[in-house]
Amino acid sequence: MTSAAEDLSKDPTSDPAEDNAYFPSPYSLSQYTAPKTNFDGVKHKGAYKGNLKVLMIAAAERYVLTQNGKMFSTGNHPVEMLLPAHHLMEAGFDIDVATVGGYPAKLELWAMPNEDEAVKATYEALKQKLKAPKNLADAVKNDLGEDSDYIAVFIPGGHGAVVGLPTSEEVTETLDWALSNDKFVITLCHGPAALLAASLGKKESPFKGYSACVFPDSLDEGPNLDIGYLPGRLQWLVADLLREQGLNVINDDMTGKTHRDRKLLTGDSPLASNSLGLLAADALVQEVQSKG
Repeated sequence: MTSAAEDLSKDPTSDPAEDNAYFPSPYSLSQYTAPKTNFDGVKHKGAYKGNLKVLMIAAAERYVLTQNGKMFSTGNHPVEMLLPAHHLMEAGFDIDVATVGGYPAKLELWAMPNEDEAVKATYEALKQKLKAPKNLADAVKNDLGEDSDYIAVFIPGGHGAVVGLPTSEEVTETLDWALSNDKFVITLCHGPAALLAASLGKKESPFKGYSACVFPDSLDEGPNLDIGYLPGRLQWLVADLLREQGLNVINDDMTGKTHRDRKLLTGDSPLASNSLGLLAADALVQEVQSKG
């Protein structure tokens, strides 16, 4: 006797909005998505009453071209975006959304946990900012000085982060500002692909020597192909390139692991979303409390 999931197709589902583009297969979605997350409450509700904010850099690209010419229909993973954001917002830190070019942020709505009230409420709170985000170039020019209101940069996961962000000069400038001004950088899953931009125009990455959690390359090279989550092999692998730049990727599997190295806070996958939100809220609240 087979389970209902085993009867589902492992063939990626055609995305009718674009030629040769595909959503994850029904079977892969049965394995990777759920109606609720593991969210079980916030730790620092209303702890901060000031004006400091978090700058979210969201992916504005929908499609990732794979090696076989097929495109993966992706974007920002909603749990990886909205659950960490929920913890930060509940602690008292407002979130501004920016994208490269100021184009609307794209979400993988097929991964939305539609019975999770915390995630749904945060989506509604941020929806207009996601639809009409700041242009990251404008944020760099106008908002990232020594007296900036931003205490952290947050880069959600989702395969959309591998397109545009790693080669963006505006992402480079944002990360340079964060490192130079002792700000937090929070990211998870495929979001750390954006850290590759920190090396642009430099002999080496300023994140060389940092430890981080990243989505395992082995899953994108194996199971994600076997179960039809991806329609083809990626052009390059995030953890592989980060290691080439001198970062220490500390995980090789997907367990929900999080890690802090100095002010870089990372998580390995959607499973880390809640823990990363708790870690980030802890870190930001402690930071503002330590400075009175």
